[in-house]
Amino acid sequence: MAPAGAPSALPLLLALLGALLPEPGDAQTSVFPTEATLPRGGSVLVNCSSTCEEKAFLGLETPLTKEERDKGHNWKVFELSDVEEDSKPMCFSFCGSNQTLAVVSLTVYRLPEHLELLPLPPWQPVGENLTLKCQVKGGAPRAQLTLVLLRGEEELSRQPAVGEPAEGTATVLAGRGDYGAKFTCRAELDLRPQGLGFFQNTSAPRQLRTFVLPMTSPQLETPRILEVGTSEKVVCSMGGLFPASEARVHLALGDHRLNTTVTYNEDSVSATAWVEGTAENKGDHALVCAIMLGNQSQESWRNLTVYSFPAPNLTLSEQEVSEGTQVEVACEASVGLRVRLSEAPAEPWAPSVQFLLNATAEDHGRHFSCSAALEVAGHVLYKNQTKELRVLYGPRLDESDCLGNWTWPEETNQNLSCQAWGNPVPQLTCLRETDRAPLPIGDLRPVKKQYEGTYLCKAESPRGAVARKVFLTVLTAGKNVLIIVLLTAGAILGAVVAAIYLYNRQRKIKIYKLLKAQEAAAALKLKTQATPP
Repeated sequence: MAPAGAPSALPLLLALLGALLPEPGDAQTSVFPTEATLPRGGSVLVNCSSTCEEKAFLGLETPLTKEERDKGHNWKVFELSDVEEDSKPMCFSFCGSNQTLAVVSLTVYRLPEHLELLPLPPWQPVGENLTLKCQVKGGAPRAQLTLVLLRGEEELSRQPAVGEPAEGTATVLAGRGDYGAKFTCRAELDLRPQGLGFFQNTSAPRQLRTFVLPMTSPQLETPRILEVGTSEKVVCSMGGLFPASEARVHLALGDHRLNTTVTYNEDSVSATAWVEGTAENKGDHALVCAIMLGNQSQESWRNLTVYSFPAPNLTLSEQEVSEGTQVEVACEASVGLRVRLSEAPAEPWAPSVQFLLNATAEDHGRHFSCSAALEVAGHVLYKNQTKELRVLYGPRLDESDCLGNWTWPEETNQNLSCQAWGNPVPQLTCLRETDRAPLPIGDLRPVKKQYEGTYLCKAESPRGAVARKVFLTVLTAGKNVLIIVLLTAGAILGAVVAAIYLYNRQRKIKIYKLLKAQEAAAALKLKTQATPP
């Protein structure tokens, strides 16, 4: 066997044989099969024959490994083995000086050595085109090799394998439904026309993750100012996400990341954290919220000012005093702050305010409020401290609190009130002078005749006692009728008197007018008589 690529000795051999053999008739050389397809490294039997009537000289020219397996009159069978690539062995025969040839076409098939769907992007935005690439190395014959790109079982593209390595592509518009979809590449070698069957190989699948992150900033709910020693809730949220469960949230105050609780809904995410004001972080800080999904992120930030604001100090020289005692009220602020004291004479804000008062009964329960003001980040803040003054004074039982005279018709519904004042609260007793029966204070439903009388009311406390008399008169039903009759008679009499008065007045007016008319007529008659004709 001549090595591959070496010059063939067939032309020289044919020339020598032609010179030695006699001239025959028209003989032909034939080969079977004329073409064959076999796997790489396979073997095939080739039958070379001649139609020469005489004994012909037969042979097979090929660089492949060959071995004569059988022969007969003007035919030979050769086995070609370890066929690694396509080849065209040539049968030849000499019939006298007549030289003829026949070629067999051997096609070697092999499955691809390497088939791969190139890596997909880690995340693919929804609504953008994605190009899939399939790469195959090896595989023959290429004319029967096809590359197919698939989404699940859906065929996206089908194209012949061209070049080495061969590459197939497909472009798809990424959608939400493609989240989690598996894409593969399949190589198909169709040798059914050669009677050998259909061969296919599929690449390892690659999974796609699609996402939607709106081009808007997250909604950040946070206080603008925060007092030292307090904490406030911060909420960062965003909607329109897909898939929301894949979103990540970063909340930070300056360089300090906050401990965050994240809640996922169908298409939104919400993160909650607590930010604390400490003496160490006094001042202005950037509060940042970033929501990340896929290979994109959206961010919002707000300025947060941490401040310290001590409450003002309100003092009363005494909080409980006797009536007539002088009390000093003072209001003071911490360094750098100014205060104002309610109930004090109107003055501008100052570092401290104080005034004196003589406590009276009206001052009991009076509230004093000390207010401090601080401006933080454009906001004016106020803090107050309030204290109550308690004044001790003796009992009060005035006319406004306990009327001295009550007159009611019997069997009517009334309310009798009598209340004493003082600090400490005095004890009130009201007893009828005749039999020491108690005054029926409160709702009387109805008023009884038996309640009538003169009562002595006393209000007593450790700080003294006061007393006053209360007269309660109950009108019986008979007296009521008499009063009504008298009132009715008086009304009738008044009406009669008024009617007589009006009648007489009108009568006098008419008489006066009549007299005036008569006087006028008489005057006119005298004037007429005195005038000459």
